[in-house]
Amino acid sequence: MSKMAQGSVTLFLSGDVMTGRGIDQILPTPGGSELFESYVDDARAYVRLAERKNGPIPRHADFAYVWGAALGLLARVAPAARIVNLETSVTASSDAWRGKGINYRMSPKNVGVLTAARLDVCVLANNHVIDWGFAGLEETLATLRVAGIGTAGAGANAAEAAAPAIVGLQGGAHVLVYACGSETSGIPSAWAAAPAAPGVNVIDELSIATAQRLSARIAHERAAGDIAVVSVHWGSNWGYAIPREQRAFAHALIDGGAVDVVHGHSSHHAKGIEVYRGKPIIYGCGDFLTDYEGISGYEQFRGDLSLAYFPSFDAATRELTELRIVPMQMHRFSLRDVSSGDAAWLQAVLTREGRQLGTNVELGADLELRVRW
Repeated sequence: MSKMAQGSVTLFLSGDVMTGRGIDQILPTPGGSELFESYVDDARAYVRLAERKNGPIPRHADFAYVWGAALGLLARVAPAARIVNLETSVTASSDAWRGKGINYRMSPKNVGVLTAARLDVCVLANNHVIDWGFAGLEETLATLRVAGIGTAGAGANAAEAAAPAIVGLQGGAHVLVYACGSETSGIPSAWAAAPAAPGVNVIDELSIATAQRLSARIAHERAAGDIAVVSVHWGSNWGYAIPREQRAFAHALIDGGAVDVVHGHSSHHAKGIEVYRGKPIIYGCGDFLTDYEGISGYEQFRGDLSLAYFPSFDAATRELTELRIVPMQMHRFSLRDVSSGDAAWLQAVLTREGRQLGTNVELGADLELRVRW
C-alpha cells in the first residue's frame, strides 16, 4: 500500500530509465557486455567514455549509487506511485534482435537497482524491451514480477500487454497505469503482441478513434476515486516540435473523462507540457537514467539533465492541483542536484515550449520548477 497525503494524490513520473548496457556493467553482477553497434562492440566502452568526460566511476557499485540524489528526493516527497519507462530488457538472453543495431539489456541479478528506488510500475511499451528476443521479454516480465514491480505495456499475449498495472492507495482507490507504444518511436511491427503471442501493446495509429477506444475501456474498468495514467512511447528522440497527431490523441484521451495523466516519453530531453481540461500532458519526459554521459552530439538539448515529475491531484475530484518538476543531472552515472544555471536554462526552455500549449514554468529558490496554467 503506497502512501497518500490527506486529500491529495501525488505521483512520481519519469522518462527513460536505461539501466542496461554501460550502467549494468558498473553494478554488482554485470551481465554480458557484447554489443552489435556500428562503432561499439562492448558495453564497457560506455563506462570509459563517461569516465573520460567526468572522472572515475566505481565498479560493482551498490544499487543506490545510480539513483544518487533522487533517492532522498523520493523519500521526501513520498509519492503514492512511482512510475518509470524501463528502457531495457532484464535478461541473460544472448538472442539479440539482429539488425536493430542498439540492444539494451541488464542482468536479472541486478534487478535490485530497480527495487532500490522502490518503483511501483515499469512501463515496458517501448522500443528496447525485446532487444534480446521474446525469451528476453519473458525473463524481463518474470524478473520484475518476482521483484514485486508492476508492469504495463508488454506481456505474454495482447490482453496482458494491454492490461493496466495497479497500485493501491489508502482508502481503497487505485492508480491504474495503461501503457502503449507507437511505431513512430522505433518499435518494430514484429514486436506487437497478439491474442496468443507475446509482445508490446502497439497501437496501430495515433488517431482520435484509437484514443476514444482506449478511453472508453478505461472508463469501464476504473472505479470512483481511481487515478488513471496513460503512458505512451511515441515520436523521435530529438527536437521540441509536438506532432499534431500526438496532441489530438492526448486530447481525445482526456475528452473521454476517464484519463487523468498522459505520460509521454521517447524524447531524450524534456519537451513542452500542457494542462488540458485540468489534466497534465507530458509530451516528452526526457531521459532519467542512462549511460549516454560520454556520447557527443545533440549537446544543445542538454540530455544530461534529468527531470522528476510530481503531479498532485485532489483525491475527491481528480483535478490537478500542482505540477512540480525537480531537475537533476547525470554525472559519473549517478544523479546529482543541478546548478542554478542549469535549472534556469530548463525553466526558460520549458516556458518557451509551453507557451503555445498554455503553460509557463516558474523557478523556485529551491531550484524546483512549478508549472502554471
